[in-house]
Order: sequence, then C-alpha cells, then structure tokens
Amino acid sequence: MRSTGAALLVLTLYALVTAGPAAAQPDPFAGAPGLGDPYYPLDGNGGYDAVHYDVAIGYDPPSRILDGTTTLDATATQPLRAFHLDYTGPPARMVTVNGLPAAFRSQDEQELVITPLLPLLPGLPFRVIVDYGGPMPDTGGEGWTYAPSGGAFAAGEPHSARTWYPLNDTPLDKATFTLRATVPAEWQVMGNGVRTRDEVIGGQRHVDWENRHPTIGYLTTVAIDRFEFLEQTASDGTPILSGFAPGAVRHRELEQRLPEILDFSAELFGPYPFEAVGGIYLDTELPFSLETQTRPTYAEWVDLNTVVHEIAHQWWGDSVSLRSWADICLNECFASYTADYLWPERVDGADVDAEYRDTVARFRDEPRFWQIPLGNPGAGDEFTSVYYRGPLFLHALRRTVGDEVFFAALRDFPARYAGGNAAMADGRAFVQRRTPVPLDGFFDAWLGGETPPPDEYLFPGSLRG
Repeated sequence: MRSTGAALLVLTLYALVTAGPAAAQPDPFAGAPGLGDPYYPLDGNGGYDAVHYDVAIGYDPPSRILDGTTTLDATATQPLRAFHLDYTGPPARMVTVNGLPAAFRSQDEQELVITPLLPLLPGLPFRVIVDYGGPMPDTGGEGWTYAPSGGAFAAGEPHSARTWYPLNDTPLDKATFTLRATVPAEWQVMGNGVRTRDEVIGGQRHVDWENRHPTIGYLTTVAIDRFEFLEQTASDGTPILSGFAPGAVRHRELEQRLPEILDFSAELFGPYPFEAVGGIYLDTELPFSLETQTRPTYAEWVDLNTVVHEIAHQWWGDSVSLRSWADICLNECFASYTADYLWPERVDGADVDAEYRDTVARFRDEPRFWQIPLGNPGAGDEFTSVYYRGPLFLHALRRTVGDEVFFAALRDFPARYAGGNAAMADGRAFVQRRTPVPLDGFFDAWLGGETPPPDEYLFPGSLRG
C-alpha cells in the first residue's frame, strides 16, 4: 500500500527526471560519467552504490564463446533517469531494471549506458540484469586472457573485470560477488571465496563460488583450465583450496608452505580477513601475478617471494583498498616490504639494514631510480617505483619511529580500515598520531620527492652506520 504523500513524491520526482535537461548542461539525473579518479576519471559511475554482483557465465573453450548474465543489486543515491556500467565485453543483448525492459547503448568505449523504463528514486534498492554474449578476445593480461592449455582466465590491474562482466569499476564501490560458471565437463573452474557447487550434469560442469566480503572489480577472477587441486587448512581453521593448471603442478610444494606464510602474515597484520584462501597457479607467461581476493593468480614464474607478496596484499589492497590509484603505495609498498625485507629478516635471519644500505649505495646517484614519486607516481607509472623504492621508504620509516610504533601500526591500520578504503594521507596521519617524532618532512621527502631524501631521512636511526 502506498500513501498519497508517497505517491505525490513519486510523481514529482518522475516529472523532474523525465523533463529534458537544460541545453549544454550535464544531466543531473544521469549520474556522473565517472568518479573523478585522478588517473582514470571515467572509472566508476555516480548515482548508485553497488551491493552485490551475481555473474553467471557459460564458456566453451574450443570456440572461445562466452554467454553471460550479470545481475547487479544496488541502491540509488540520487534520482536517476539513466546510469552507466563500465563494460568492454561481448555485446549486450538485453537489459532489464527491476524486471522491466530497459534501453541501453555503448558510450566512450567503456560504458554501457542504461535507461530504465521507470526512473530510479534515491535511497531505494534496484536490480539490473544484463544479458550478453559472443567471442572473447584475448587481452593478454588486461582482462580475459587465453591459457596455453586452451582454457582462459581473467586478470589485470587496474582493470580486468569490465572485459567479462558489467560493473561499477572503481575502488570506491566495493561489493560482494557470486560467480556461477558452466563449462564442458572435462574443465574445472577457479574463483574467489568459497566453492559452493561443483557438479556435472549432462556433460556440463556447473561451479559456483561465493566471495562474501566486499571486493573491487579487478580483484575478482575466473580461471577455466584442467586444474589439479590441493586442499589444506590454515592454523586458524580457514579452508585452503589451490588449483594448478597443466604445467604448473611443479609449484605444488611451494603452495604447501601457504599455512606457514599465513601465520607469518597474521602475526604482522592481525587475523586473516577473509573466509577462504588459496592460489590459482597458471602455466602462462604473464608479466605479473595478482592478488585476486582470497585466491591470488600466479604466473608460471612464481616463487616464494611472490607468494609472500600476494598474501600480504590480502590485508594491504584487498581488505584495505586504495581510495584512488594515486594511493598505490598503500598496496604495493607494504606488500613489497613484507616479502623483500620482513620475510628475509624474520624467517631467514637476513641483515636488512645492510640490504638497505647496499641498495641506497647502488642507486643513490641514479636519477631514474628516484624520479617517480611514491605518493603520486602518475597514470601509467603506478607499477614502477612502489616495488623497488617502496621497501626503502618503509624501512626508513621503521628506523625513524622505532619497531614498537611501526609494527603496532602495521597491525592496527588494517583493522581500522578493514573492508573499506584508505589513502596514503590516512596512513601518514595514522602513524603520526602514534609518535612524537615530527614526520611531515620525512613523508614529503620520501613520498613526494624525485631525488634522494636528505641524509637525515635517508639514514635514520641504526641506518646511520
């Protein structure tokens, strides 16, 4: 039953959102075309908050044809006569909004513009269903990618999900995720979270995965291959399920160390933040491995350092996600420091102060080593200095504030921002509140500078020797 007051509100809003926008003015009832990321301003779309994705796909490896139906549950945050989803996959065939047919069109090479039959009202939930299908091109590691076995997988950063399902593709709109995949019976499917179904019916394998914690699009994945599986249990009871593509089974012994790596990481960062864990081991020559949530995707060259790095990302990048791509150091500096310094120090007994001094001595007079700022590397340079200079920055910070402050912050920051987003500015303020040592000069030199920091910041504490 609807009251007359509610009916009047609906009619008023309907009149507003169906009236044509003023000439040459942005349509206030279409949502923003992007959320203004400094590197990728068209990523994401305003006007709604994604809550859950249910992605059902059927994939035939021999023909490389995918048929998909993505259901998005969201909440409108403003009146909407139209809205956008980020999408570059095979053609959309039909769209419904709240069960009614909706008009749709492609725009700006990455957006699917949807116009519902009835406008959407602020504060109310709505459901979008997009049906699509066709041949899947190989992105070569920027989304849907062919595997040597004839299978396929999805991986890439900062974008990958939009190549195989439509979404609000921005770090600022995390949502839970369900994958329902159907493939020929001889193939297996890996995904995020917990596998809730795996059965063969009439020559087709049906596999469901549930990722019950909010995630960003690039951290979702699907991998279709002839996997061999390894099941383990972490010391905290978290189930471990890992898959090895043909040619990657040689990494089984490496993955058997995952419980040890999880214990090491939890000691540093607090309890593991998700409901499941594992690894997807590919026999593919990718230039990267990726921290896909709960189940990292590994290239054929994977080693122990890589696994430690990607597991650290489950806290730094997955549970606590960057606010914008300019904050990439929050992901990569911390994961790199964990794998390159903390693991060698605590597990192998390495002298990390000596490692730090040797690295600085080797590159101090190399301008290119310092020229990309850690705190704002720039579009296209996100995945550069954060790996090789990020560990130096964090080790210098550790020697500046002392181990007690540093390691307490490593544990408390992921707890404070668990499941959400944070910026480098949040990290700076978080550490500064815990120490009387003034840090503005240190942070400005290390995060904003394009030359070696002054000696007082380059060689603090025990590094002076």
